[in-house]
Amino acid sequence: MPSSALTPAIKEEIARLGSADIMVGIPSFRNAATIGHVVRAAQAGLVQYFPDLRPILVNADAGSPDGTQRVVVETEPPGYIEQILLVHPTNRLDRVSLTYPEVDGIGGKGAALRTLFEMAAELKVEALVVVDSDLRSIVPEWIELLAGPILKGGYDFVAPLYARHKYDGTITNTVTYPVTRALYGHRIRQPIGGDFGVSGDLIRYYLEQPNWTADVSRFGIDIWMTTTALTGGFAVCQTRLGAKIHDPKDPGSDLGPMFRQVVGTLMTMARDNAARWLTISGSHDVPAYGFERFVDPIPLEVNTLRLLAQFHSGSLTLADTWQRLITPDNCQRVLALAAEAGVLAEAAARRLGLSRESGEGTAGGRTPTTDEMSDAVAAFHFPDDLWVRVFYDLLVSASFGDVPTERLVAALVPIYFGRVGSLVVEARRLSEEQAEEHVERQAREFERLKPYLAERWREATAAAGQATTVDEATAPDEATAADGAASFDGAATGDAAR
Repeated sequence: MPSSALTPAIKEEIARLGSADIMVGIPSFRNAATIGHVVRAAQAGLVQYFPDLRPILVNADAGSPDGTQRVVVETEPPGYIEQILLVHPTNRLDRVSLTYPEVDGIGGKGAALRTLFEMAAELKVEALVVVDSDLRSIVPEWIELLAGPILKGGYDFVAPLYARHKYDGTITNTVTYPVTRALYGHRIRQPIGGDFGVSGDLIRYYLEQPNWTADVSRFGIDIWMTTTALTGGFAVCQTRLGAKIHDPKDPGSDLGPMFRQVVGTLMTMARDNAARWLTISGSHDVPAYGFERFVDPIPLEVNTLRLLAQFHSGSLTLADTWQRLITPDNCQRVLALAAEAGVLAEAAARRLGLSRESGEGTAGGRTPTTDEMSDAVAAFHFPDDLWVRVFYDLLVSASFGDVPTERLVAALVPIYFGRVGSLVVEARRLSEEQAEEHVERQAREFERLKPYLAERWREATAAAGQATTVDEATAPDEATAADGAASFDGAATGDAAR
């Protein structure tokens, strides 16, 4: 377990505050343009929904040079919120903005949350709500939706349910949702959502864990929290937040580092918790809190040609690595797909007047849309079963092979780009609801093929001379996994910010 993240100055602030019942935490870095709205909404939510509790709002900033912390401090005071809501809280709302310290020399979102967790534990809060600092869609009700299940329903971890555009949340859609569901049996649709609620008991449990890695101190924190809550036996639910509008990211240009940290943490935790997930077959719904909302998410453009070009380029430099990590049949299929992706991307770029490698440029004086680029490569298809088998192969290699996990996950990134490119092509003419069914179809495939993972895991365990962690008789077979998938009756629509 890392040493305490609390500096003497933070400890002095805690001593001044004494204690609190509910806390809102906002990690930030260079969010001066958006964090004021987040602070106003959080303040209003605390006053409106929890007027009798002792509240505190804490901004954990990474030392933003754009005045983010100043915006937090200068945002309308609680008295202004009380006049709007005509509610007079019993206790004064304290606001704190601080620069969080690194954890064992590593800074990032996880390090910010470590500070928030330690402060919440010292203040003995009953519920901690964390929200992103770039939100444009947050309303005061979000505070009640994220804290209510803890304070009223006895839950320990509250994951978000968002209404997101069909092209958004690609790491969630392709990896964290289906893998978490297949391994641990819980259909948590947004296991890496940036907005969540945590009970005081779970906060203390988090702080006791010894596996706080460098990736956990960065973007690996979200999947670490969800997995730790599930494997620790804590009560988990979801809450319907409606649309999440924030700073969108093109998966082909912005999400590579996040992918490596999130997936690296997921694989490490899967290795450490094999005894728990090897015996699980199928999955079940997770309770959802709040009124269902029907909203149109903000459109997002994705550069499909760049995704396919990067898939192909990766195959040229990583073929030998892939052959070490993926079974021969699966690797051969991936390399054939990558070659096809290269041919299609080059032909489409030429036809549209774009750069083949970047997919950038103009055609007829304008940049082609996602749908136009996807139409140009409509023949490309990355099969569900191949993606699942490749990911399971790499999960086994990460746990039993000699390639460091960070290198292995980096080698997976181009294949991930190819898979995302295929899903965008498939979804180009689909509604949000129809595209969601494609995500669910993939998740069921992860469940159906879990016996493939279990068999490979047992073989690798035997080859490594380790004791088998699960009885042959209790390991899931293909029939029971298929039954679990067939019993699926639908999960809530939405996605995380990643």
